[in-house]
Amino acid sequence: MAITRDDFPLPDVHDPLTAPFFAAAARDALEIPRCTACGTYVWYPAPTCPECGSGEIEWVAVSGRATLFTWVIVQRAFLPAFESMVPFVTALVALDEDPAVRLCTYLVDVADPAVLTANAPVHVEFRDLTFATVPGRSVRVPMFAVGAAS
Repeated sequence: MAITRDDFPLPDVHDPLTAPFFAAAARDALEIPRCTACGTYVWYPAPTCPECGSGEIEWVAVSGRATLFTWVIVQRAFLPAFESMVPFVTALVALDEDPAVRLCTYLVDVADPAVLTANAPVHVEFRDLTFATVPGRSVRVPMFAVGAAS
């Protein structure tokens, strides 16, 4: 099914499962859902805990510290919206609170992507995600930078 939102490829900040994630990011906070019954982080967000089946899920703040799990250097835009961004680095980062929680993100301020290494420390930085194809609109999102937070 094709995505037909007029603000695509910006994230859908109104999706019921992920709206709290983007609401937290708008406050420069990184929050992940966690089961109140067993303490398991529930990522990707779901209405019930995959570990114990409880529907008691709350969004909790996490530190924003993580390690670089894997990454890709994007050299060619796969959609017109991304043309002004190339080259850029997308990544999965594993949160320090639970390395099984891996966020898909952009790595920012990467001077030389050739020197990236697995398990490198990264930290969250909140930035406005914009696309030329969606003028005048942006979404505040967590992105990550290499190194320990200052």
